[in-house]
Amino acid sequence: MRDPGGGQSSSLHAGDRVAVVAPSGPVDPDRLERGAAVLRDLGLEVTIGPHVLDTAPGLPHLAGTDAGRAADLQEAWCDPQVAAVLCARGGYGATRVLDHLDWTALRRATPKLLHGSSDVTALHVAFGRRLGVATSFGPMVASLIVAEAEPEAVAHLRAGLLDRGAPVHGTHALRGGRATGVLTGGNLCLLTSLLGTPYAPEPATGRVAFLEDVHEAPYRVDRMLTQLRQAGWFDGVAGVVLGTWTGCGDLDAVFADRLGPLGVPILTGVPVGHGPRQLTIRLGVPVLLDADALVLHPGVPDARGRRTGPPGAFAGETP
Repeated sequence: MRDPGGGQSSSLHAGDRVAVVAPSGPVDPDRLERGAAVLRDLGLEVTIGPHVLDTAPGLPHLAGTDAGRAADLQEAWCDPQVAAVLCARGGYGATRVLDHLDWTALRRATPKLLHGSSDVTALHVAFGRRLGVATSFGPMVASLIVAEAEPEAVAHLRAGLLDRGAPVHGTHALRGGRATGVLTGGNLCLLTSLLGTPYAPEPATGRVAFLEDVHEAPYRVDRMLTQLRQAGWFDGVAGVVLGTWTGCGDLDAVFADRLGPLGVPILTGVPVGHGPRQLTIRLGVPVLLDADALVLHPGVPDARGRRTGPPGAFAGETP
């Protein structure tokens, strides 16, 4: 299996065609259309997968059958006219499609950008390990925040899709310092649910780990962090970035107890994940974590102080 970041997908350009798929939960048609309109305003041509608005009889938590959801994803990824695959929403179901994908065919296809968050973590991990591609973690097409065209989120989404991304700032550091490495991780619950499966995430050794979740009680977050530690996922990690924890209560003591002993820079309060502020980051690419300055930068400085990363110019920076 190839290492995440081994095959970089280029940033998008105006006029590129993007395909919207629904690998997880059922999609609201109105939000889908409003989100698609936002993408068109970014200059992108939008196509919608045939099964995106499907429902699964007896399984209302899924956007249609596993085979149908997988078929949309497979067709979009293997279509040479599609520059990126964007997920409509999260919920649950992405892990179920993994066994229905033809990984040989996906591997033969030209690498492209996969975008989504939350439950889509299952795809981020599997595509990173099996295809060696970088992916984009941020608000999804039929999410309320995109459908309502929240200005900050849309501007950051534009930077993440059509550029190399923009810095994201946290609120405080659990432990100061600086670290560089490939950014890895995603939703905490999904990462732990993949352990022990053929799609398990590789250890974060030498990398910067990003974690977020929603509506998980502190003891559950404690349990999942402990599981990742006992599985060796944190062994040799270079730094930790903690995103949003909407509806999870006060987690400061849990983070200090479970992550503090790692002895690496830890930045908290980064608005990536769930909630009213949802920014966009790239997984599988080099980043600079500066916990002292409370910021995560896309790319890492080269010998001349310029940042390196996926193709395209960095948002807000002069090449």
